Amino acid sequence: MATIEYVLGDITEQEVDVIVNAANSSLLGGGGVDGAIHRKGGPEVLDACRKLRAGHYGGGLKTGQAVATPAGRLKARWVVHTVGPVWSATEDRSALLADCHHNALKVAKSLGARSIAFPAISTGIYRWPVEDAARIANAAVRDAGIELIRFVLFDEKTLNAYRP
Repeated sequence: MATIEYVLGDITEQEVDVIVNAANSSLLGGGGVDGAIHRKGGPEVLDACRKLRAGHYGGGLKTGQAVATPAGRLKARWVVHTVGPVWSATEDRSALLADCHHNALKVAKSLGARSIAFPAISTGIYRWPVEDAARIANAAVRDAGIELIRFVLFDEKTLNAYRP
């Protein structure tokens, strides 16, 4: 059974095997967590993402999917990029948010990772309500088969929402 931790902090500073990036579909960087990971990871992360775009992911990464790159200058070994859904008041996209977590874990396990750090996927610019995102994320990582799952949250409100 996995140990699940909830910490207030900077996901780019985590010493884990895998850091999950709340990426945009282009894989080429952006704002929020995505921009921070690309800046801190350095050109190695962007170069790896460009190679993915030149190959199988020419049209970008679809919502809920996940793909790995080396972590460049980050303390982690890999970055697993996943594209969260934009929240909608008229359409239930909860399964897509759960898929982000399931698929990131699946990719991490395929890499032999024993530890993984998640941000609060889709709660920033994609406007997913934090309490609902926390419920979905916690349910999705249960029985994941990875030794350590760490949610790295950026403020007290989000930390309190994620922590059971």
